[in-house]
Amino acid sequence: MKALFVDTAGWVACADGADPAHRRCCETRDSALEVGQTLVTTDYIVDETLTLVRLRLGLSAAERWWQQVDRSPRLRRERIDKDFSFTDCTSFVVMRQIRLTHALTTDGHFRHAGFKMLPGSRARSNR
Repeated sequence: MKALFVDTAGWVACADGADPAHRRCCETRDSALEVGQTLVTTDYIVDETLTLVRLRLGLSAAERWWQQVDRSPRLRRERIDKDFSFTDCTSFVVMRQIRLTHALTTDGHFRHAGFKMLPGSRARSNR
């Protein structure tokens, strides 16, 4: 599967123009879509992203983000129930199950779990 996993930190960076990684994350997301990749995320990440976008940017921004994500035919949302700590570990399980190696994120936990982070450097160790 040609796909790119999108973590909460990647979604929020794309949604928030004031985020230091905004431009790089948007470019990485758009490049993936331009070459036909599917974006993969989890319902946990959608939940976490909606919460953060609402807190940082307001309810209308969260509603706009949700409408865009919910209607997209190029986004695959995985639902998985595992006995791991919430969002990051669920993301790692989904990525391993569908053999993804790259994630659009600024969360250094992905690197520590053995994944390649896009757009690359200047990653934070936590969200």
